[in-house]
Amino acid sequence: MSNSGSDDQGSLASSAREQLGRSRTDWRWGAALALFLCAFGGFLSGVSLTERPEVAHSGWLTKAYYSLGLFVVGGLDIGTPTGGPLVARCLIWIAYFGAPILAASAVIEAVARILSPRPWQLRRIRHHVVIVGTGAMTDSYLRVLRRREPRRRVVVVDERIDLIRRQELQQTFNATVVTGDITHEFLIRALRLHRASKVVLLGESDFQSYEAASRMLAKFPKLAGRIVLRCHNLRFMRALQETAVARQCLTFNSYQLAAAGLVRDHLIDHFHQTSERDAVVIAGFGRFGQTTLEELQAHAEREISSVALIDSDAARRLLVAEEQRRIGGSYRREILEGNISHPEVWAQLDGVMDLSVGSPTVILGTGNVEENLRAALWIKGRHPNALVFSRTTDSSQLALQVGAEHDINSFSIRQLVEDNIPVEWLG
Repeated sequence: MSNSGSDDQGSLASSAREQLGRSRTDWRWGAALALFLCAFGGFLSGVSLTERPEVAHSGWLTKAYYSLGLFVVGGLDIGTPTGGPLVARCLIWIAYFGAPILAASAVIEAVARILSPRPWQLRRIRHHVVIVGTGAMTDSYLRVLRRREPRRRVVVVDERIDLIRRQELQQTFNATVVTGDITHEFLIRALRLHRASKVVLLGESDFQSYEAASRMLAKFPKLAGRIVLRCHNLRFMRALQETAVARQCLTFNSYQLAAAGLVRDHLIDHFHQTSERDAVVIAGFGRFGQTTLEELQAHAEREISSVALIDSDAARRLLVAEEQRRIGGSYRREILEGNISHPEVWAQLDGVMDLSVGSPTVILGTGNVEENLRAALWIKGRHPNALVFSRTTDSSQLALQVGAEHDINSFSIRQLVEDNIPVEWLG
């Protein structure tokens, strides 16, 4: 069902592009016909020409010939309209100005297409970065790349790119934008991947990203180690990590990258500064919460006394994480099922963990930015001793301002990702 829906969307997108191309041609044909009729009607009404007075008395075929001639040379060699009704002369004057302008616009567009830099850019491009996908992660990667290498040639590829997004990528990041399916061999060859410094797969379909990587490596084995692949699904990524295609790629998950940055840059120092082992609350145990716990285990397990996991589906998600052998440790673990907006969840937490003791860490990392900030303010009000973190998706001026006022650490997933993109991924 989902595949057919995707095919339907692709067909609709193709139809839309074809329709747009036809509409550009249609308006010119309509305008040309209207201008021709203006001139032809004027001549039929008895209007003559200062350099060709015989036109007024000629047949309709001659009048049609002179009407068509306006699109080529205007009225330069036939003179100006004279005689006949005023309305007819006005119609011919409209054709005098409109026909050459219309013809010139068509010629200019054709020349622009011929001289467009995009085709020959791809034919001679080398040492470039190819990015597949046009989502938010593409912007993050490009911002980091442009800060480090502002002149690096970049090609962005996606199956569907609307006009505004295309212009944004071209003008903001100086990228060459190509529409096409990266799994097609023709496009793989056209992008000259064997000469690329990096191929970065940031598409929305994990399977398609691995499929594209497999096809690229089969055709260009020297790309091994130069393909950066983002996988949304942690479970899928870890299931494939021992496959040949995964071993030849630099695979990552955005939440994993963000969690590593949060633990390394913000939590480790705090744990080292406290004399006792720390209590940690992770509210929201999705992809970000799971990877945060994994990073804590890997780098600060001896600093942690207990961890409370809060999520409406915490038990099942913990089982999934344990299935991947990512969760273990010698600390005490508490699981609380429920939404962070429900007071009962925090009442249950009070029964298993005393946040008023020491300097506990509370990470509000759900996907609901409003609830994260509200809960952070409530917790900080009850437990001023707690180190509280509140998650946002993008950098938020409001969250930063509120955080500064109430001693809450607001962090952006996107900013953490950008801050932790390894240099070796940039080309």
